[in-house]
Amino acid sequence: MSESLAGILDRLEQFHGPQQPHWPTEPYEFLIWWHCGYPASDAACARGWDALGRMVGIEPAQILDAGAAKLAGALKAGGMVPELRAQRLIEIASRVQREFAGDLRNGLTGTLPNVRKALQKFPSIAGPGADRILLFGGIAPVPAVPSNCPHVLVRIRRGPERENYGATYQEAQKAIEAETPAAFGARTRAYLLLKFHGQELCKRTNPKCELCPVKECCAYFNK
Repeated sequence: MSESLAGILDRLEQFHGPQQPHWPTEPYEFLIWWHCGYPASDAACARGWDALGRMVGIEPAQILDAGAAKLAGALKAGGMVPELRAQRLIEIASRVQREFAGDLRNGLTGTLPNVRKALQKFPSIAGPGADRILLFGGIAPVPAVPSNCPHVLVRIRRGPERENYGATYQEAQKAIEAETPAAFGARTRAYLLLKFHGQELCKRTNPKCELCPVKECCAYFNK
């Protein structure tokens, strides 16, 4: 029943097709995009991102010049609490201007732990979010795991995910680290396929196991 991660990813890609990120990969732009929708989802963030780009712009100076009310008006397209999200955009833009001279990417220098720590100072960016920025921003090929579905790989390998989110995330991360090359292409591919599979079939509740292309080797399905 056991299958290599490479084999699992090949099956997922054959079933779902090749995946591409639906979010901006530049570190600063991702931080803005992430707050463009709430509850956060690719679709909600995309709506808010498009409205923000049309009505305000995304550069730090444009966000700071716009003010909270105008930002909130644009962010309504992305869902709830636009006023709170507007304040977070102002905080992000202000910090990037103040601490990184307006250029976050070039300011993310030094050791990987220090870069990760700098990213986690931004609002709502915890370890999984920092990993995502590092990987897709081309900063470091870390074994990032989709924050909304770390359970996918754990279910396939061992059965039901752990009750503790952090333990589930770490278990999935260790598997990716051990079984994929430390290269951007390999690890972004793993992230995107696991994310899409978790959203489409291997949902947290009521997973569509009968449709799953890897059910024969899935410990969760065969428990």
